[in-house]
Amino acid sequence: MQMTLADILAARKTIAGKVVRTPLLPSRFLSEDIGAPFHLKLEHLQPTGAFKLRGATNAACNVPAGTTTLTCCSTGNHGRGVAHAARQSGLKAVVCMSSLVPQTKIDGIRALGADVRIVGNSQDEAMAECHRLSQDPGVREISPFDDPHVIAGQGTIGLEVLEDLPELATLLVPLSGGGLAAGVALAAKSIKPSMKVIGVTMDRGAAMHASIASGHPVEVTEFPSLADSLGGGIGLDNRLSFDMCRALLDDILLVTEEEIYRAMQALYFEEGLVAEGAAVVGIAACRSGKLSSAAGPVASIVTGRTVDMSQFTDIVCGRDVMLGDKLLKGAPHAP
Repeated sequence: MQMTLADILAARKTIAGKVVRTPLLPSRFLSEDIGAPFHLKLEHLQPTGAFKLRGATNAACNVPAGTTTLTCCSTGNHGRGVAHAARQSGLKAVVCMSSLVPQTKIDGIRALGADVRIVGNSQDEAMAECHRLSQDPGVREISPFDDPHVIAGQGTIGLEVLEDLPELATLLVPLSGGGLAAGVALAAKSIKPSMKVIGVTMDRGAAMHASIASGHPVEVTEFPSLADSLGGGIGLDNRLSFDMCRALLDDILLVTEEEIYRAMQALYFEEGLVAEGAAVVGIAACRSGKLSSAAGPVASIVTGRTVDMSQFTDIVCGRDVMLGDKLLKGAPHAP
């Protein structure tokens, strides 16, 4: 299937009034870091706390007649979006998740009325359960990244960013399964082909980065991460997001857990924003000097705020944080 800008424009009409048109705001401290104007697209202001509501809503509005239940696998934010969209559409929701998903995200999905099923120790295992459930004719599976309606819904962010800042030269997009990156890059490149779209992800267990490097979808070992929303595989039978990311992304940058930690800290102290680790990977790339050659103006998508607040408090206070068997040494924020 070949997606076009028309799919994203149609998605914008479908989700209008059901999601928030989020602001694009300048960041003084990040502009000083890179020596060029830097803006933040505040998708963490969506009602569910993350950009995933866009794609989930568009997909839910396009399910076949006779659908009674939406199901998905999720590391948290997509499940929340699907649960919210299902409730808006009068449908049931079943969300399959691995044991690596933080409890705060599980609780948030259950609060929206969804049935949450914890399956295995990886997103691939949760995905297998989701596939099994979708064999029922009344159940519609909504992929977190490899669904045309999901990709088109996420692509509406690209439309908004360029409407608000037509002179934008570089856009940083958190990269996981590629639904967000594929949709945003398609919108951006269709409207302004000269613009650079750069995916940013963590340096351990980055499935899309490993798959593009290998030339085909591959499985990866998943690790506990501050950017847990970026974890999981892209599916060995990936139909859309892999090819789109490979064709449309200009580069992929990797950031460490320590760099993500510092970026969460900096965004809180400098901008007063609470954001999860996956949401700040673009900021981490900027703060760590990995964006030195990018042309400005630059923007980064702050994708979500569904963070474990006890962990976030430790980060803000500069305490040590345990990630599985890995210890992140804390330090007070340095402007």
